[in-house]
Amino acid sequence: MTHLPYIAGAYGLTLGLAAWLSMAAMLRLSRARSRLRAVEQRGGRMGGRRP
Repeated sequence: MTHLPYIAGAYGLTLGLAAWLSMAAMLRLSRARSRLRAVEQRGGRMGGRRP
């Protein structure tokens, strides 16, 4: 009996999970950048004034 299916399955799950986490991180980063760009265009929370 070979253990190859279990090893291949474990590697497949690991690579799939890593890809899913990477895509989720890239999506969160792009959303955060667009939100930051919107805030900067409005002048920030303080209306562009420094305290």
